[in-house]
Amino acid sequence: MKSQWRVYYPFVGPFDPCPPILEKWYVVPPNVTMPWQATNLQQFSPQEALKLGTLWPAYYSPYEGRRG
Repeated sequence: MKSQWRVYYPFVGPFDPCPPILEKWYVVPPNVTMPWQATNLQQFSPQEALKLGTLWPAYYSPYEGRRG
């Protein structure tokens, strides 16, 4: 599975009064990259699905905090 984290580099103007943030990170959820739900997708067990919040591993997006 590819990482769901993406990065972009905003424009830094020469006259910005604040210190610039050179790179910004964001998360792309899996339902954005899958236009429709395919048939016969692999499924978690019912107990695991309740724990993880989704029935299908393809739609699972764990929270990965960037702070250590």
